[in-house]
Amino acid sequence: MNRVSVCCLPLGRFTPITLSPRCAMRRHSLTLLFLLLCCGTVVADVGDPQVATEHPWYPGELSCSTFERLFATQAALYQRVTGKPVQTEEDRVLASWLWRNTHYWHGEEGGQDLWGKGLGKGPDNKQREYWTGLFAHGFSLCGTTHAQWVGEMETLLGHSRGRSVGTQGHNSFEVFLQGGEYGTGRWVLLDHDLSTVIFTPDGKRLMGLAEIAPNWKQLTDRRFQPQSQHGWLPCGLYAGDNSSFSAFAVAEYLSGYSGPPPMVHLRRGETLRRYLQPGLDDGKTFVFWGRNYRTAGIPGPERSRTWVNQPEKMYQSKNGTPHIDGQARFANAVYTFKPDFRGDYREAVISENDQQVTLEFTTPYIIAATPAKDSAWGIYDPGARNGLVLRGQPVGKVSVSVNRGASWIDADMTDTTLDLTDAVKGHRQYWLRIHQPAKNLVSRDLTITTVCQCNVAVIPRLTDNGSQVRFEASRQAQVNVGPNLPQVQPHVIAGKIESPTVTLEVATPRGEPIRQIYAAAHVRSSSPPDPKILYQIEYSRDGGKTWEPLVKDWTVQRRPEEPKDFWSQSMCWGNVTLTGPTSSVQVRFRNNGGKVYLRPEVHLVYATSSPDRTRVTFAWSDDRGQHTHSHTTNGANDQWTVPTGRNVQTRWVEYEPVP
Repeated sequence: MNRVSVCCLPLGRFTPITLSPRCAMRRHSLTLLFLLLCCGTVVADVGDPQVATEHPWYPGELSCSTFERLFATQAALYQRVTGKPVQTEEDRVLASWLWRNTHYWHGEEGGQDLWGKGLGKGPDNKQREYWTGLFAHGFSLCGTTHAQWVGEMETLLGHSRGRSVGTQGHNSFEVFLQGGEYGTGRWVLLDHDLSTVIFTPDGKRLMGLAEIAPNWKQLTDRRFQPQSQHGWLPCGLYAGDNSSFSAFAVAEYLSGYSGPPPMVHLRRGETLRRYLQPGLDDGKTFVFWGRNYRTAGIPGPERSRTWVNQPEKMYQSKNGTPHIDGQARFANAVYTFKPDFRGDYREAVISENDQQVTLEFTTPYIIAATPAKDSAWGIYDPGARNGLVLRGQPVGKVSVSVNRGASWIDADMTDTTLDLTDAVKGHRQYWLRIHQPAKNLVSRDLTITTVCQCNVAVIPRLTDNGSQVRFEASRQAQVNVGPNLPQVQPHVIAGKIESPTVTLEVATPRGEPIRQIYAAAHVRSSSPPDPKILYQIEYSRDGGKTWEPLVKDWTVQRRPEEPKDFWSQSMCWGNVTLTGPTSSVQVRFRNNGGKVYLRPEVHLVYATSSPDRTRVTFAWSDDRGQHTHSHTTNGANDQWTVPTGRNVQTRWVEYEPVP
């Protein structure tokens, strides 16, 4: 019988326990059945609360949390900045490029345990998924961000029309444009990491790397034909970046992907507060997931040259961005959960019996850490704090799983505080098991605090002189099997990882109806990739008796001009919408070329229970001092005005279910 291997850092009193995958699944099924039979209490929550303000650059997640919303926001922003409506493919990609330049910066994010080898370890550590990169980090190195961007371009332009490209000491990006000056199609440079596009000297069209590299010194010189650039400064962050475009070396087709859009699921007794500046409430508690640059005395990731937080300076810039310490930094998302063990706690239960209660946690952000050591990569060292903390009266034995119950890490809460950060840091989900029946926990006053890192550019910001706020809640949540391989392995029911076919089985946490299935796979597709091989992703709602297509006849489509070398892998992904009461599906990955699946993943979007209202609270400062303002929504959609003054600086925004 195969066993799941879990890499655990030294955690003092923590003890890892390993279960076989089928045993873990069987135990989960039995305890969930007990819960459904014995718990008749109606549960309620808030599924997917989102807000947008009228801020001209940073209105918040409701403006960019789906591709449809994102593209509408990009088009409106591009027209406001340039005065030109989005009409052509060139306009659309420049609108996307403008938005990414002003919402995502260059930095080194912390790694996940994608391969079961430990945090940041394994054969490929890039976070290639689009929405996680955008919401959980908002920064990465060039190869990572341009891989993620493939997911956006796949939706914006069509199949295989965005690719990462290896250059001189850099990883850049190209898109394949058609129509007008581009005729039947041309690859063109669209590099947001170095803030660079290059037009032909006559300004009629964008150029690709194959054209730029032979004459890179002249074409990337800011003084060469500046009028042809239509207001976009080459190498806008730093003029010396131009040598990066002196080579055209490697093509990476389908090097990234997009999974499910980001969703927050709040249970009764739980709040989510997002801080725009590092430091949390006291201004000195720094919890992050990335390289510790320690710039200007503030720990954590930052960037001195970026258009983020100064977006109005990008268009028509003459000199690019100056060096400003901490121009962009990480932000935090803090979940505070006070479960009421008389009844409302069941909104978070994944299993329960007369010996234990197991609560689930899922976030679109990434669980962060205050490192024990003040070193560049101290986040990986044991002894981290403040990522997951339990407070209250002692409850005895507590266990945590980050691989969906396949193995557990044990601890004892013998005092009023227990810090479990080392067990969950760098992850986006966990199960927390308290080895007591719910009736014994009623008087323990337990508070579970999970501190995540998030992108400051997707947090809603208030405007001056009365700020309009718009709220929506889709009443949906997610179960995520992946991206980490240890989270996937317990769900494999046929075939196997690292073979040409593998099948996963996934169910919603409490029998909720599935609304969408998202699936993706990291494939060893060879170098160069064969465009004749067909990749399939199929799903079954009847236990494998019949199958329906989720992705049909997917190919690694190649287009000239190409360099001499290629990435030997690729991503395959897609989604499908379901109706009806289905709460469990099987998802099968296969291809006709014998190509091996390295890391499949499946995500379910499901309908949440009876919805609560949401209390939205903003904290800010203005010319009249510091303020907070709360509004309780009327339902799934609402609008109101926050009474701001002048010179507004948003401090935090908080969401809370209201019964």
